[in-house]
Amino acid sequence: MLHSEWLYPILFLTGLSAGLVDSIAGGGGLITLPIMLSAGMPPQIALGTNKFQGTFGSFTATYYYSRHRIVQWREAVRGIFFTAIGAAGGAYAVQNIDSAFLGKLIPFLLVAVLVYVAATPAIGERDERARMVPRVFYPIAGIALGFYDGFFGPGVGSFWAVAFVLALGFNLQKATGYTKLMNFTSNIISLAVFVAGGVVWFSAGIVMAAGQIIGSRLGAKLVIRKGVRFIKPVFLIVVFLTVCKLFYTQFFSH
Repeated sequence: MLHSEWLYPILFLTGLSAGLVDSIAGGGGLITLPIMLSAGMPPQIALGTNKFQGTFGSFTATYYYSRHRIVQWREAVRGIFFTAIGAAGGAYAVQNIDSAFLGKLIPFLLVAVLVYVAATPAIGERDERARMVPRVFYPIAGIALGFYDGFFGPGVGSFWAVAFVLALGFNLQKATGYTKLMNFTSNIISLAVFVAGGVVWFSAGIVMAAGQIIGSRLGAKLVIRKGVRFIKPVFLIVVFLTVCKLFYTQFFSH
């Protein structure tokens, strides 16, 4: 366990780093969870505290994207509604269903995302013709990905971003903004379940949340300033690292 005098400064820097990465391409949990576990937090406390601090980061990024008109809340009401339903179902189900199968399946799905995005150079560079209408897309994606985020979570930002690009024709910058809004929705619903279960370490979460707010603002600012050509390589790196982490955790760490 980390020495107490170093714990909170390290947690602050962890939140800042995770917020920066998460607001650009997702995957902040790759940074936060290992640090919290190494600090001696029990797994359920680490998961609950991670949702707490991550909610602040996803809200900060969403707010920044909406201020710059990348995200239009009115257009996303249907997505928020169905994502909330899915996340509530996932957060409830994770307490009653074995997640082992899902844990082994997700790395392979993320490999498919990685290969597809890497092999399609022009993907997400500009808005394209939508393949689905929002009234069909949001119930399907919202319930499925909201459930997944409430139930398991790793890589959900990657799935959302690719779904927005492929189904609604968003460019990758716009897809990143809307992904953070959906992440915020599923985070806050899941957080309510964790708080009700008494598995959030609030003092550590608040320190990390302060870092998340700063990091998320910096990351969102970079996305707006640099655009798609900046997002795509970061996205690919984060998905690759997520795949490596999940494969190791699920198949090699026992």
